[in-house]
Order: sequence, then C-alpha cells, then structure tokens
Amino acid sequence: MRRSEFDELADHVFGRVLAVTYRRDVVLEEVGGLTAESALEQGVPVRAVWTALCDAMDVPERDRWEVPQEARRR
Repeated sequence: MRRSEFDELADHVFGRVLAVTYRRDVVLEEVGGLTAESALEQGVPVRAVWTALCDAMDVPERDRWEVPQEARRR
C-alpha cells in the first residue's frame, strides 16, 4: 500500500476534513502509541498504520479497502 492510497482511502472512509483530523490527532496503540502522521513519518508500514486507524475508529472490514470508481480522485 502506498501513502497516496492511504490518503485516498482515508478521505473516502472518513471524509476529507475528518481524515485530516484523525491522521493528526488519534493515538494508535497498535503502532506504538503514535498518531498516523507520526507513525508514517517514522517509517511504520503504511498498511499497518491504515489497519490501526481503521481498528481505532471501528471501520468494518468491508469498508476499508476500496474506493468506488465514481468516488476516486481524478
């Protein structure tokens, strides 16, 4: 998973404004008690950070991995 995919999924799942807030403010125990932004900056694998964020926010598995074609960035 690439960072660009992380950002696109976060925007789709949480909405653009909340995605920014969650990446910056939610502490993720699964990645060492870091925020998503800090974890990514420290080199934690993107997929691990995405999974930790989804777990923390109770995102169902079915909603985590795909952005519908009509919602994709162009």
